[in-house]
Amino acid sequence: MLHYALAFLVVALIAAVLGFGGIAAGAAGIAKILFFVFLVLAIGGFVASLMRKP
Repeated sequence: MLHYALAFLVVALIAAVLGFGGIAAGAAGIAKILFFVFLVLAIGGFVASLMRKP
């Protein structure tokens, strides 16, 4: 998931450099959402792994 967030971030940066503001804003929004989903899942997995250990 982090890979997709970074890919959308790169697309947003390239689109911004080329002057495509709408596409850049959309790609940046998607990258932000994917990053936060990844962050929540990573924290959830970390907490779950701590709960399993005796």
